[in-house]
Amino acid sequence: MPTPSAVSIRRVAVLGAGTMGSGIAQVAALAGYDVALYDVTEDLALAGIERIRASLSIGVQKGKVSPADRDLALGAIRSSGVLEDAAAGAHLVIEAAPESLDLKRSMFARLGAICSEDALLTTNTSSLSVSKIASSASHPERVVGLHFFNPPHIMKLIEIVRAWQTSDAVVATAIEVVKRLGKEAVVVKDTPGFATSRLGLALGLEAMRMVEQGVASAEDIDRAMELGYAHPMGPLRVSDLVGLDVRLAIAETLHRELGEAQFRPPDILREKVRAGKLGKKSGEGFHKWPKA
Repeated sequence: MPTPSAVSIRRVAVLGAGTMGSGIAQVAALAGYDVALYDVTEDLALAGIERIRASLSIGVQKGKVSPADRDLALGAIRSSGVLEDAAAGAHLVIEAAPESLDLKRSMFARLGAICSEDALLTTNTSSLSVSKIASSASHPERVVGLHFFNPPHIMKLIEIVRAWQTSDAVVATAIEVVKRLGKEAVVVKDTPGFATSRLGLALGLEAMRMVEQGVASAEDIDRAMELGYAHPMGPLRVSDLVGLDVRLAIAETLHRELGEAQFRPPDILREKVRAGKLGKKSGEGFHKWPKA
């Protein structure tokens, strides 16, 4: 089965216009790709473009993005509320839908009838099995994980997750795409939590248990890791940035898949999610966050 080379990839479809999807679309547009940003309604896709516009404006204000690059990037992105419209003709598809295995498998099954047989199909999942997602595709050998980090336009890492079906050529192309996006890649095999989610989550959940047990405040736990271990951001601030609802979903998945006690979600995490204290996106999690 033919695989596109990185240099032949020009059109990118990003499926999901939420925080991660819009950030990924921004990165792709700034790298020179033509981007279709899809969500289940045109209004949601347009809202994603507005997030990109606001992010790029902040970049211009801070001198990180030139006005010309901002305008070129915005001109390279279009919105779509129809999956067939967004994905048809795409050389690279990046799925960034919510963390539901059934939803992702359904989308990849549909992509087989929409995309050309040499399109590169990728998923941004942070915890679900890429191999299970790939098994729904008509050509599972061209499916690979591209795990971006939040916020995608700032974080340098992309974790390439190789499903058991993924071909060597697809992995090689994914590595080159990551370079063009201005990011750095690590390649891991498809295992629960991959490398980053598994390690990062274990640290974050233990920090939550320490708050729950009154060992120290969230502020002091984060400060200890930042000053004592040179972490650029403490584990509870990272959790707030990722989203406590996302952290809870990943923890439940890893606890179910691995059966290890360190991944059992602590009560304090469940309580905050029930209360709508989801982290930065809601204004409060383990820390209070200023409204954008």
